[in-house]
Amino acid sequence: MNVAYAYHHCESIIKENSQTFYKAFTLLPPDKRKAVWAVYAFCRQVDDIVDEGRSPKQELLKFKQQYASFINGNLPSSQPMWIALQDVFQTYEMDTKAFHDMIIGQEMDLNKKNYFTEKEVLNYSYYVAGTVGLMILPILAPKNKEKLKKDAIALGQAMQLTNILRDIGEDLDRGRIYIPIHKLEKAGYSVEELKKHIINIKFISVWEELALKAEFLYKQAMSSIHMYPLHSRVPVKSAAYLYRAILYVIRQKGYNVFKKKQYVTNNEKSQIISQLM
Repeated sequence: MNVAYAYHHCESIIKENSQTFYKAFTLLPPDKRKAVWAVYAFCRQVDDIVDEGRSPKQELLKFKQQYASFINGNLPSSQPMWIALQDVFQTYEMDTKAFHDMIIGQEMDLNKKNYFTEKEVLNYSYYVAGTVGLMILPILAPKNKEKLKKDAIALGQAMQLTNILRDIGEDLDRGRIYIPIHKLEKAGYSVEELKKHIINIKFISVWEELALKAEFLYKQAMSSIHMYPLHSRVPVKSAAYLYRAILYVIRQKGYNVFKKKQYVTNNEKSQIISQLM
């Protein structure tokens, strides 16, 4: 299998699973774009093991072993993702710990179902999403990657909080509660009400509190956008603005996060990106 095919395969994965990221990072120069596809394919494979694997613990352990072998210079298998990722690691000074931490984050979903404090949620958000910022930073801004680490993590955390606020119903179906339970209880809203999909002023107040944290992190992430090379600025801003727009859509739909997955339409995405160009 040649590298070009491997990258093409990775592109098909992101195109199928995340139109938002695909639309944003398509704006990168071709070589950098392909590298981001490969990183996304890695993240997607770990995520799919946890959410859809028949024996997720065993499969994740095998994947961890494959990554350890990969870091030692071996190609774990002939899967296109590993072939593309090998080319990425040979081209860029990648953050190997960030990839390892991403696996740890996905492993958390196998061992922890309920989150009680904002601190717990932010820690989880670092492992499953802040790490992604670190993983692609050497591709997007190789000269300033050390200076941008904190804000790259912030962007990943903001996106993960957005995911959590969008996917409350979907996560409940999987037996998971990521919205901080202590915050719900403090507002006088019970887990039983959450499971009954009750949307009231108490629920909305907690939802908005977490959304405010996400907005703060988006703002932090964008404060250093000038430190990215010109060719990376619009893609990074697009990813941030497209994801942040999900929060606006949820508000417009009356905070209905239980029965329907809210999303930004293709027309809305195009409008947002055109304003950033």
